[in-house]
Amino acid sequence: MDLKLSGKTVLITGASQGIGAGLAEVFAEEGCALHLVARSIDKLEANAARLRETHGASVIVHKFDIASRDAADGISEAVGDVDILVNNAGAIPGGDLWQVDADTWRTGWEVKVFGYIDLCRVFYKRMKAAGGGVILNNIGNGGENPDFRYIAGSTGNAALMGFTRALGGKSLDDNIRVIGINPGPVATDRIVKIMKARAREAWDDESRYTELLEQYPLGRAASVREVSDLFAFLGLAPVGLHVGHDRDHRRRHHLAQFHLIRGRPCIPACPKGSKPRYRRSGSGRSLFPTGWSGPRMRRCSPGTR
Repeated sequence: MDLKLSGKTVLITGASQGIGAGLAEVFAEEGCALHLVARSIDKLEANAARLRETHGASVIVHKFDIASRDAADGISEAVGDVDILVNNAGAIPGGDLWQVDADTWRTGWEVKVFGYIDLCRVFYKRMKAAGGGVILNNIGNGGENPDFRYIAGSTGNAALMGFTRALGGKSLDDNIRVIGINPGPVATDRIVKIMKARAREAWDDESRYTELLEQYPLGRAASVREVSDLFAFLGLAPVGLHVGHDRDHRRRHHLAQFHLIRGRPCIPACPKGSKPRYRRSGSGRSLFPTGWSGPRMRRCSPGTR
């Protein structure tokens, strides 16, 4: 599928393995010029060599630790202008409130939370000066489905969801789309490690971790390729009105539901001169007019904002 991304310049953080490596593969297939960032330069170089050989892609690698306070400025200086920024670096550690101590909590947030914010701050300005761009934040469904056993990650992801919505509520004025994606469990080494730990807790037998995966749709975690394809799709021009925060809804981790547009919900337009009648629920007035049966949120069209 040609997503009309050929010739675009894409910056991907956390690109040495897992979802980051999968994202590099997909954007290389689409003919993008890549800048890949991670701490492990050896893995980056190996990925870059494979992408150049397989896809003829232009790939430049950069060794940076996103946790460093000056990393965002250093990356900006090294990379220059980009069309698409994919914030993907960082894995906040699992555990409950007492298993994740103060130092571990802060270290996790330096990369996954503050690292995303710092890179958005720097590259948003560059995109605005260049006339536009796309920022894709890989967040995770811990913010959508809080988990006591992943309390630092759930809280950090919720913060990034709010950040993405806030920034996306302004960004279309500058011709920039800021989109957050919440993948469910993805088949990476990290999810296997987490599931094995939970199998040990439940049965004192980590080999039974596959039984925990059976609770998910299709009885498995999403593949890296499935998630990477979604990111590439959200980088193309025809979805230009989707801004704010998109999510893989609940446990249906193979599909994305567009959640907020321009930082505010969209409702269908009513006939000129009429007023909408709203459904009522136990929590008060619904946003949606009576009788509307469309998806929860939908793309804006003239008159629907």
